[in-house]
Amino acid sequence: MRLAAQRRDLILAAVRANGVVRLADLVDQLGVTAVTVRRDVTALADRGLVTRVHGGVTMPRHGEPQVVARAGQILPRQASGQVPPGHVLVGMVAPSEDYYWPAVIQGAQAAVGAGGSRLALRTSCYHAAEDRRQVIKLLDRGVQALLVAPSTDGPAGVDLMRWLGALPVPVVLIERVPPPELPTIGLDAAVTDHALGAGLAVRHLATLGHRGVGLVVSRPSPHHEAIRAGWREAVTSLDLRPAPVVEVPPFGSADWAAVCDDVLDGCVRAGVRALLVHADREAIGLVERARDRGLAVPDELAVVSYDDEVAAAADPPLTAVRPSKHRLGALAAQLALARVADPLDRPVHRVALWPSLTVRESCGTPRHHSA
Repeated sequence: MRLAAQRRDLILAAVRANGVVRLADLVDQLGVTAVTVRRDVTALADRGLVTRVHGGVTMPRHGEPQVVARAGQILPRQASGQVPPGHVLVGMVAPSEDYYWPAVIQGAQAAVGAGGSRLALRTSCYHAAEDRRQVIKLLDRGVQALLVAPSTDGPAGVDLMRWLGALPVPVVLIERVPPPELPTIGLDAAVTDHALGAGLAVRHLATLGHRGVGLVVSRPSPHHEAIRAGWREAVTSLDLRPAPVVEVPPFGSADWAAVCDDVLDGCVRAGVRALLVHADREAIGLVERARDRGLAVPDELAVVSYDDEVAAAADPPLTAVRPSKHRLGALAAQLALARVADPLDRPVHRVALWPSLTVRESCGTPRHHSA
């Protein structure tokens, strides 16, 4: 039996020679099962060496979105702008309808509705199987484009992203990008540069004289890795001294008070008097716990929150990093409508929006100042 590397070399040679090769023909030529052929083709497609089509495999078109066809079928070329934007049903799968996502949904709805199109919304639960189920429902509904914030965790997340990349309608990712395992998948994406936002917070605190800035992140957040990376880069580039990095449970958990006490004790031991906290609820809870312990904010502890959903209503009002959520949703919808109008000639777009920093009272600077 041939080794996997030998089979994949033969598959590549067949695709180069014929342009499009049916999976059934590869099964006969290689003398292996259909499951083995599909596994080999998937491995090659994930590396960007071939493109899967229904029933076969073809040469990739690097940098361009995938066009779904059947093996041996040539798709007719559509003229740019053939699909009128006023008659598009856009499906959206958001992981939640509360906290963070309402503004994103509203932005998408505004952009879709501006041209007379319509948004069909479904919510999931940060789970790949549920994401897929909701997408299938929208496809059955007849949507012509999809906005999706899929789960990206583990093998299930990779499989979901691979599946989204092969759908017969344009897919735009929101606040997600394809994983490293799929470097050439042709999906548009609109994201927030959360790493840059964390860097804005650290740099602001450094300008106030803080030589150590700790980081507190909420465990369930899909953004905490980017926030941690931005915090680390800023701390390193500014040559700040080591500071605590703590993952905390969601605000209100049974052990919340004990975890907050550990965070505050760690700051005292390390001589750290500034924290970046993700997200608002956790930041507000931490400030309340600090006050219960007699630690004054901002005089003895400066706090910057990340998200700015309810930070302005805190006591004291929290300086906060604010992702442009409404604009993010609108941008994702615009990318989807543009892809429907021009499915072949439009290059893949990956757009990152900068968040902003609104300075309030929690870090000891004047109110109502924005950076």
